[in-house]
Amino acid sequence: MTQLFTAEHENFRTTVRRFIEKEIAPYHAQWEKDGVVSRDLWRKAGAAGLLLTDIPDEYGGAGGDFLTINVLTEELMRGMYTGPGFRVHSDIVARYVYHYGSEAQKRKWLPRMASGDVIGAIAMTEPGTGSDLQSVRTTAIRDGDDYIVSGQKTFITNGQLADLIIVIAKTDTSEGAKGVTLILVEADRPGFTRGRNLEKIGLKAQDTSELFFDNVRVPVTNRLGDEGRGFGYLMQELPRERLLIGIGAVAAMEAVLDWTLAYTRERKAFGKPIIDFQNSRFKLAEVKTEVSIARVYLNHCVEQHLNGTLDVPTAAMCKLWLTECYGRVVDTCLQLHGGYGYMWEYPVARAYADARVQRIFGGASEIMKEIIGRSL
Repeated sequence: MTQLFTAEHENFRTTVRRFIEKEIAPYHAQWEKDGVVSRDLWRKAGAAGLLLTDIPDEYGGAGGDFLTINVLTEELMRGMYTGPGFRVHSDIVARYVYHYGSEAQKRKWLPRMASGDVIGAIAMTEPGTGSDLQSVRTTAIRDGDDYIVSGQKTFITNGQLADLIIVIAKTDTSEGAKGVTLILVEADRPGFTRGRNLEKIGLKAQDTSELFFDNVRVPVTNRLGDEGRGFGYLMQELPRERLLIGIGAVAAMEAVLDWTLAYTRERKAFGKPIIDFQNSRFKLAEVKTEVSIARVYLNHCVEQHLNGTLDVPTAAMCKLWLTECYGRVVDTCLQLHGGYGYMWEYPVARAYADARVQRIFGGASEIMKEIIGRSL
């Protein structure tokens, strides 16, 4: 989608690639073994201007636009460097603080998030609640000038490193969506504990945790926005978040196709390159076609977002089709790698493992179909 990018965006792409080559690529394999990236990486990313890229500079951000975020997402996914949880930190947590936080909250947290000194997480999912956010059981009960937060969250990206967590909680348990409120909880509050760093199929370098809130007392000033409007805030931000997932899926598909073309040209079977077999060419032709269509559709959705017309059903279609397509593409490409495709040292193996969750987080494919279906 280079037709949408300016020279400034391409300069930023060069900066991102250099940062990845120097600060991420040499260490990512070790982070996958550790289950978490280095905390020092976050400060380096902040110094390089890679965090909070679209938050105004008056709050410490880089003052870029959505296409700046697009570039960062694409470049990380092209190398399958999925360890750094920058997207959750910058494009979700910081956005909620910027859009719904008080001036004091923005002044306090955003500059420190932009520098990488404070790492953000958002605690939505619970052991018994996934996509149905209006049914969360974590509570934030008013007690004078405080809220007392109690509950359990799981599958939380940046959970092991997070200093600041947006907790989706019920301030009124008698209500459904109207009882949901967003509460900021600092990780050093008494009663907050981190559970184990969860072992996942993919995204191995990204820390994903259980979080526990045992009567954690926070001041009312830690509330994000108005009481009882949290569900509405979540719904307002989800189309953009789903578009970002689509951007990552397309960038990964394009990278996987490039790796597979290179491999099938070099690898020989029965005396000739794999790409010279008709079946291989036909499979690659199908993949090339799907990836090309995916890019065109993504560009269309990005343009809609830029002009303010991307609605909820369209964002759901974008997320549904692009992540499902990613799954098909990477499966076919891994098959063309043969046994080597199953080896972790080959990036297609990591792409295969990382691709599966794309159809789950940000709203499972089944939820996307329900959203689309209701709009018909």
